[in-house]
Amino acid sequence: MKPVQIADGIYWVGGIDWRLRNFHGYLTQRGSSYNAYLIIDEKVTLVDSVKSYLTQDMLDRIASLVDVSKIDYLVANHVEMDHSGAIPEVAKLAPNMQIVCSPKGAEGLRMHYGELNYKVVKTGDSLNLGKRSLNFVQTPMVHWPDNMLSFCPEEKILFSNDAFGQHIATSERFDDELPVHIVMEEAAKYYANIVLPYGNQVKAALSAVSGFEIKTIAPSHGVIWRKHLPEILGSYTKWCTNETVSKAVVVYDTMWDSTAKMAGAVAEAFENCGILTTIVNPQDSHISDIMTSLLSARFVCVGSPTLNNNMLPSVAAFLTYLKGLAPKGRVGMAFGSYGWGGQSVALVEDELRKCGFDLMQSARFQYIPDGEKLAALTAQVEEEIKKFILPETV
Repeated sequence: MKPVQIADGIYWVGGIDWRLRNFHGYLTQRGSSYNAYLIIDEKVTLVDSVKSYLTQDMLDRIASLVDVSKIDYLVANHVEMDHSGAIPEVAKLAPNMQIVCSPKGAEGLRMHYGELNYKVVKTGDSLNLGKRSLNFVQTPMVHWPDNMLSFCPEEKILFSNDAFGQHIATSERFDDELPVHIVMEEAAKYYANIVLPYGNQVKAALSAVSGFEIKTIAPSHGVIWRKHLPEILGSYTKWCTNETVSKAVVVYDTMWDSTAKMAGAVAEAFENCGILTTIVNPQDSHISDIMTSLLSARFVCVGSPTLNNNMLPSVAAFLTYLKGLAPKGRVGMAFGSYGWGGQSVALVEDELRKCGFDLMQSARFQYIPDGEKLAALTAQVEEEIKKFILPETV
C-alpha cells in the first residue's frame, strides 16, 4: 500500500498485520493494523510507529513522501511495542530526531530502547510544527500509565493512539469505506477486551478533549474516524459508565449435558421476561468474543459441572479473564450439575462475587435434571429477575 492522505500534508504511513489472530489473548479474526501518521510541515513529524516486523513497510511509505533522515519529531503517544517497535530503527536513520513523549513514556522507552533524544511533554504543552501544531493531553491508564493524546487544532485531527481503535486489517483506511456495523462491532470488542477496566480514566480523557473541535479521530489500530464520530464518541460515553441494558449472557460448559440443560432453563426464564439472551460455551466461543457479548449486558449467568472438586477449566479461564476486565454494575448467577461433590457452583459464585456483581440465587442439581426440575429452575430465575429490573419490563 502507498501512503494514504488524511489531510493536506498529513498521511497514514503505518503497517497492516493481515495474519494477526491473537493479541494479548484476544482473538483478532480480522487481523489488525498499526497506524502511524506523517505530518509534512516545517518540522517533519511522525506520530507513533509500528510493530518491529512492519518497520520496513512504514519506512518505505515515509520514503515515498520525504527522506526519513529529515524527520524532526517522533511523537510516541504510547510505549507498548506494537506502537514503539520501529523507534530504534527510525532513530538510527534520523539522528537529529527528538522523541516526544509523556514523562512515563520517557521512563518506559528508556527501559525498552535505552537513552535516545527524548523531549518530555505534559498536558497543556504544545509543539509548533510550522503551519500546524500539536497539543498534548496525558491520558494515564487508557490503557497504560504513559498514554497521551495528540491534537492538531489546525486540521482538527485527534491522534488518539489506543483510544477508539479496532483490530481490523483492511486496505480501506476510513470508517465510511467499510460497513459501519463491522467497524462498530470491532470497536466494541476492542473496548470490552482492552479498555473496559479503565472506565474512570476514559471519562477523564473524554472530558479533557470535550473542548476540542474534532473533525477526524486517527487511532493507532484500525480505520480512521471521519464520518461516524457521533457513534463512536457516544458509545465510549456509554461504555465508560458501564451502562447496561436488559440483556442476559448465559455462559456454560458441560460434560454430560446436565449443565447444558440448566443453561437452557436459565435462558428460558430471561426470554419469558422479554430479555434478549445469548447462550455461549467457551469451548465454542473465544473468551474475547464472550466479553464483547456482555459489554452492555445487565445479567451474566455462569454454569459449570464439578470436575475434581472444581469447576471445568474452560469456565475457570473465562472467569479469570472476566475478573481482570472488571465490568461493573452487573447481576450474576452461578449454576451447575454434579455427581457427588458439587463444589463448582460455590466456586463460580465466589468468582462472580469477586467481580463485584450482585448475585441471584444459585442453582445446583445432582445428575441429570428432569423436566420438573428444569421448570422449577426457570420459575426460580424468573422470580430472581424481578428483583433486579423494573416491574414494567418483566
